[in-house]
Amino acid sequence: MSPARADLVISAFWPMVKAGFLVSVPLALASFILGMLIAVGVALLRIMPVRGLLHRMLLALVRVYISVIRGTPMLVQLMVVFYGLPAVGIELNPIPTAIIGFSLNVGAYASETVRAAILSVPKGQWEAGFAIGMTYMQAFRRIIMPQACRVAVPPLSNTFIGLFKDTSLAAVVTVTELFRQAQQVANRAYDFLPVFIEAGLVYWLFCWVLFAVQARLEKRLDRYVAK
Repeated sequence: MSPARADLVISAFWPMVKAGFLVSVPLALASFILGMLIAVGVALLRIMPVRGLLHRMLLALVRVYISVIRGTPMLVQLMVVFYGLPAVGIELNPIPTAIIGFSLNVGAYASETVRAAILSVPKGQWEAGFAIGMTYMQAFRRIIMPQACRVAVPPLSNTFIGLFKDTSLAAVVTVTELFRQAQQVANRAYDFLPVFIEAGLVYWLFCWVLFAVQARLEKRLDRYVAK
């Protein structure tokens, strides 16, 4: 590696790490939290006994939502939110655009994970809660949710790690996250290969930390459920 390339790689490292901490991680966290709120609501709506016309209409809307999100690329979804909404008079800044796009995507995919985790809990657990006078939501919160969380944590952790990497797509809507920072550095030097390889390594370092957090969380949930 030439001295010029070495200087480029060294000078690019901190701006990318800083963008990862200040933009990519908060963006992933905010999108994941909102996405999980959507996912839990959608999952509960789908597993609850169907009651009335309104419930049926909501179920139909939810199925369309899941089908559209799972059937289209996230890049297209971001572009529609960023460039399509202004056509109907709704203009958003880049970061809210990214959060909306990522949250809707996570909500659709994670809802299937949450639904499967809830359905994995034996029905007898529900019946036991109802037998001691609990309401549906009380049984869910106190009995079902802790057991379902243990089942859902590994796939949802992988979803979050994947979301963190997918924040690189926010570059197309001008969010200066980790990958866009790498693009800017590479564009200035007109030397792309070493900077993009370095960006990949920085993503890997962040994900390595997330893998460790995932393992620790799983152990804590194991102890909690075992009590």
